[in-house]
Amino acid sequence: MVNENTPAEVHHPIPLHPPTTAMRLTTVHPHALPEVQTLQLPDGRLITGYALTPAKAPEPYREPRGINPLGLNIALGGIGLLAAAGGLLLLATFITVLTALVQQLIILAAVIFGGWIAVQALGPRNHRAPHGTTVNIRRAVFKRSHFHQ
Repeated sequence: MVNENTPAEVHHPIPLHPPTTAMRLTTVHPHALPEVQTLQLPDGRLITGYALTPAKAPEPYREPRGINPLGLNIALGGIGLLAAAGGLLLLATFITVLTALVQQLIILAAVIFGGWIAVQALGPRNHRAPHGTTVNIRRAVFKRSHFHQ
């Protein structure tokens, strides 16, 4: 049991080492390693190892190039050409369909008019007109199956 009269002990953690960043490792081809060098210190000890070349200064930062405006214009022109070619193809198809429709309407009108003329000229006899039906077309007269001018 804890006595209420004793003061509580408070412990604050202390970091052992300051945080370090990891070293960046680079791979080196075995044939590209520098030669081993030996160096003698003033106290007589020998140190053997690779010679380190001085680090290169980093290149100045260059902004990455954006999209080439000429290439962008060429691409937009191609898209516009495709859209125009498709539209022209649809327009030509539409004109062809309208032409066929007009031709069919003209033929239908000729057939209906010819049928009406045939019904008038060759239809059943009217009892009031004993000589058949007379139809005037541009000063020509049809009487049954005879043509008079």
